[in-house]
Amino acid sequence: MGEPDLALHRLSGIPLVAAGDNLPTLLQAAIREQGLSLQAGDLLIIAQKIISKAEGRMVHLQDVEPSAQAQALAAESDKDPRLVELILRESKRVLRTRPGLIIVEHRLGLILANAGIDRSNVDGDEDTVLLLPEDPDRSATQLRTDLAAATGVAPGVLIIDSIGRPWRLGTTGVAIGASGIPVLTDLRGGQDMFGRELQVAEIAPADSLAAAAALLMGEGAEAIPAVLVRGLPPSDSRQPAAAILRPGHEDLFK
Repeated sequence: MGEPDLALHRLSGIPLVAAGDNLPTLLQAAIREQGLSLQAGDLLIIAQKIISKAEGRMVHLQDVEPSAQAQALAAESDKDPRLVELILRESKRVLRTRPGLIIVEHRLGLILANAGIDRSNVDGDEDTVLLLPEDPDRSATQLRTDLAAATGVAPGVLIIDSIGRPWRLGTTGVAIGASGIPVLTDLRGGQDMFGRELQVAEIAPADSLAAAAALLMGEGAEAIPAVLVRGLPPSDSRQPAAAILRPGHEDLFK
């Protein structure tokens, strides 16, 4: 018998999430609504936005006092100085700037436009924005632990976001937090189908799964912030999503 096919299930019916909401309870209800229950080997892929909302990462711009640095960068980028102040607070360094766009190295190590700060699908007025989770890998681990305590099953958990990529148009889903799933698989030293030794073959299954789930979630008003993946082999991997980030000494472009 071959490997089982993967099945991806949209988890609809999750209400708008607010700070302090119990995500394990909301996710269990959504899973039951699909006529499913958690099984060993299941993977839950969760949109970053509901993690950030539950963790209280929403900020009102009227509460932000821009620094002199933020005001200067706002003039250069034609952005709200208060938003620029948040971008700077969330970033290690600014890499590129043009009108309407600031590319930074986020404090998590991700290369992001506007530090991943977003207004889309955020309930509130135009002055309400959402930051990325403080520590997405920690959030994924906690969610997995809480689900295991509630159900007796510890599913893998991926927290994903949609980001742009250098030299390519459009965004795609990538893993920014992970628990219980291999995020990076090193095939070097193995063989291809003709017996040649693989020299540079490293794959990122977490990012591949994130991209697949992002297609099902959508980017607009679909209101599908979670996907259940079934058919993966059970794993207790401790690899964080941060393991996918290329080390600085290997980066030829920054």
